[in-house]
Amino acid sequence: MTIATYISDLLYRYECVILPGFGAFLSQKVSAEFNEKEQNFYPPKKQLSFNSQLKKNDGLLANYIAESENLGYKQAVYKIEEYVQQLQSQLESDKNFTVKNIGTFQVTKEGKLQFEPLTTSNFLAEAFGLASIPAMSVSREVLKKQVEELEEKAPILFTPEKRSASSYLKYAAIGILAIGLTGFTGLKLYSNQVTNHNIAEQQAAESQLQQKIQQATFVIDNPLPEITLTVTNQSGNYHIVAGAFRVEENAHQKVTELRAEGHKARYIGENKYGLHQVVYSSYPTRREAINALYKVQKNNAGSWLLVQEL
Repeated sequence: MTIATYISDLLYRYECVILPGFGAFLSQKVSAEFNEKEQNFYPPKKQLSFNSQLKKNDGLLANYIAESENLGYKQAVYKIEEYVQQLQSQLESDKNFTVKNIGTFQVTKEGKLQFEPLTTSNFLAEAFGLASIPAMSVSREVLKKQVEELEEKAPILFTPEKRSASSYLKYAAIGILAIGLTGFTGLKLYSNQVTNHNIAEQQAAESQLQQKIQQATFVIDNPLPEITLTVTNQSGNYHIVAGAFRVEENAHQKVTELRAEGHKARYIGENKYGLHQVVYSSYPTRREAINALYKVQKNNAGSWLLVQEL
């Protein structure tokens, strides 16, 4: 398997995959949409972007390659370096390079690096197998015209009415039916009255109960003093990662250093690659986490966003 394939695999599970020495592929979930120009419905997807400032090795890609190919960690890092050299060499000569199933890099006349993601690739696992659906117009006028043509062609036969003694039986049946409907209507009205009564009684009971609770509250002569607790909220699935360490002791040392600097750092455990992860802080929403990540990257360009599965 190529380095591009490993990056593609990780993009299904992570929102930030760093190619050490080159940059990071970032993904953001986009909701399903309707393209009015193309008249197509498109499923939700992960929209890719590229950040050339995130170059520091976080160990994610190297550990995944080492585990997949049964290599040592240093061998995996060397393999990544060879791929990056090949990529940069082709960009210098051809001014473009395509990462399979991910996107294309181009060098502009001004010497800037641009990234164009492939629209055919969708790294959102929840939308696997979903394709775009064309919008079909509803032809109401055409169907109406077809019905009118059928009505004109269909013969309509009128049969003269035959009166007999059975007419009296019909009138009697109609009378019985009218009596039954009247009884049913009365029963329904009675049922509605019972329901309304029950609701009114329930509201009255709740009102009396609320009054008793309020009275009991005012009878207390010596109320307890109020206590104010300050709780630091560190819950959430969006984490700003400060680093990942092979030795757990180094991870706890990093937590101590970051807390001394004023961060709400903490140790969140060991990942599947055997690395002990330390985060600056955790947030319940993506927007809060991204805002915090931009601030942290001013001092630590190697920090990145980790999203734990719900």
